[in-house]
Amino acid sequence: MENMSRMLHQARERKSAVGAFNAYNYETVKGILAAARAFEAPVIVAFGEKYLANMSLSDIYAVTDSLSRQHPFPVCLHLDHCSSLPVIEAAIGAGFSSVMFDGSALSYEKNLRITREVCKMAHAHGITVEAELGSLAAGNESHEGSEEDRETYTDPQQAHEFSESTGCDALAVSIGTVHGLYRKAPQIRLDILEAIAKQVAAPLVLHGGSDTPDSLIRACIERGITKINVNTEISGSVIEKTAELLHTEKPHLAVLSLRQQEFVSEAVSRALSLFWGKS
Repeated sequence: MENMSRMLHQARERKSAVGAFNAYNYETVKGILAAARAFEAPVIVAFGEKYLANMSLSDIYAVTDSLSRQHPFPVCLHLDHCSSLPVIEAAIGAGFSSVMFDGSALSYEKNLRITREVCKMAHAHGITVEAELGSLAAGNESHEGSEEDRETYTDPQQAHEFSESTGCDALAVSIGTVHGLYRKAPQIRLDILEAIAKQVAAPLVLHGGSDTPDSLIRACIERGITKINVNTEISGSVIEKTAELLHTEKPHLAVLSLRQQEFVSEAVSRALSLFWGKS
C-alpha cells in the first residue's frame, strides 16, 4: 500500500486534496475503493482506534490489502485518531502504511514529546505519521471525540515549531470545523489556515469534512489543505438509504451488503468530486 506522504505532496502540486474515509467493515472498504477508481483518484482508507470492536488491525489490513491489489490507483491504510502507543505499534506491525497520533487533548509539551517518539518509531519502518495540534469540538452525531471536547484553534507559530521539532509528515489543524455535524453555521477561520500554511512545510489536514459547505472546502484546499477526513456524513447517508430500502423491500442479507457498498460509493463520490475532481 501507498505511503501517505507521496499522496499528499502530489495533491498539493495539483491544488487538490486526498479524501480520507472511515471504514469499519468489508462493505465500506469496497465502496470507498469503487468510488476512487471511478475518479482515478488516490484514496486513504481510515480506520479509527474506536473501531477495533468491528475489526482487528490485522483483519482491516487483510481486507484493504486484498482489495487494493485490484485497484490501479494509490491506496493508503491509515490508523486514524489514535492516542494509544501500543495500538500504534500494533498497526505498524500489522502493515498499515500510515498512523495518526492524536495528542490534541494533551498539553503542547506532552503532545510534542510523544509525537516525536511516534515519528521515530514509524519512520524506522517507512511509515508516515499524522499529528494534530489544536482541537475540534464535537458536533451532532459525532462518533469521534466526546461531548466534553472544546474547540482550540491551532496557533500558527506553535504549528511551525511543532512540525519542525517532531518531523511529522502531515499536521491536522483546528480552524473551526467540528467532528460530526454542525450545531450552528460553521465559522471557519481561513485567516488562521493561511497563516499556518505560510509557516508549516508539512501537508495540512482538515478533520471534520462532514457537513462543511462546498465553498469552504474549496477555500481550504486553495489555502493549503491536502487531506480531508469524512466519517459522519457517509455513515448518515448510508443509514438513511438503508432505512429507505428496508421500508420498501426485504432483501436477502447478501443483496443488502451489495446495496450498502453502492451507498458508500455514492457518498464517497460526492466528496471526491469536490476534493479531487476528474483527472
